[in-house]
Amino acid sequence: MEPTLTSPGPDAAHAFSLGLKAGAIVGLVTIGALYWFGIIELLFAGYALLCLFPVYLIFVAAGLSVWLGYDKDATALRPVYRQQ
Repeated sequence: MEPTLTSPGPDAAHAFSLGLKAGAIVGLVTIGALYWFGIIELLFAGYALLCLFPVYLIFVAAGLSVWLGYDKDATALRPVYRQQ
């Protein structure tokens, strides 16, 4: 039996947006809590916000895209032709 290939709909787009916002809030709260309780210094908190936080958001977006069906493999590629 061949699996049906359907594209994600508007609910998946909304879930992706909501998940990315929730992931950003969780990351910011975590960095803030670590600084508040004295586990990390101000310099490392700034480093985490400027350097580590964007990488964390990329991992969150990648995980959400796979979970919600936005991931594509090589079979989804098709040639692009330029009009003459």
